[in-house]
Amino acid sequence: MIDRPPSGFAGSDAANGPNEVEAATRRLAAALDALEAAVERRREADRDEDELAARIQALGTDRSRLANELDGSLVRTRELERTNREVSQRLDTAIATIRTVLGNGEAT
Repeated sequence: MIDRPPSGFAGSDAANGPNEVEAATRRLAAALDALEAAVERRREADRDEDELAARIQALGTDRSRLANELDGSLVRTRELERTNREVSQRLDTAIATIRTVLGNGEAT
């Protein structure tokens, strides 16, 4: 077996070794910084997505509540319209009765 130094550090390259290590260290640090920034962006995107999901859930809840309120209002409106018709009919009957009584009183 032949003992050789690791590639890139043979013979005359030994003087460049520390520079290469420093350059590799800088590249590694830059890559780690980029990775850290990417992780933070992803966390922010996940938070934004969670907030959006919560807003959609709240809108769905509000929509359901408003639909129920609208249904209740429609029922109440129909009841009021029915009551209004009944009162109108009673008033028409009362007016006709009063006219009849007044008409009979004038005839005598």
